[in-house]
Amino acid sequence: MLQSRLQRSLDEGRQLTARRAAWVIAVSTFLLTLAGGVGAWLVDRKDFDSVWDALWWAVQTVTTVGYGDVVPKHVAGRLIGVVLMLQGIALLTVITAAVTATLVEQARQRLRRSEPDVVLAKLEKVEARLESIEQRLPSRDS
Repeated sequence: MLQSRLQRSLDEGRQLTARRAAWVIAVSTFLLTLAGGVGAWLVDRKDFDSVWDALWWAVQTVTTVGYGDVVPKHVAGRLIGVVLMLQGIALLTVITAAVTATLVEQARQRLRRSEPDVVLAKLEKVEARLESIEQRLPSRDS
């Protein structure tokens, strides 16, 4: 579903921005966390007293906190944990990249706004020096 929506956006010519990528990964992380929690509960009912315990474990895992109060012992549950860990790392990476890209773009915009002022000031200085030089030159009319 998310992949097809993302593909449609790209096909329509909309650029994939850091913000859009972060949104896609955040939504997919949320859905994967829900599916992982329910899936882990289904395959490891001995280790999870309720689906809520499994969802708690999934949230801990995807956020890379991992308190260790609830842990799957079944291989399938641990594999779900691996997927959740990788998704959590991807989410943190993309969010960090989005914040960095935003800060870099803001700095670029500030620099662009200040550049014309700097260039104009230098041009005015050059013009003043040229006028000064022209005044010191003997006039051509003489």
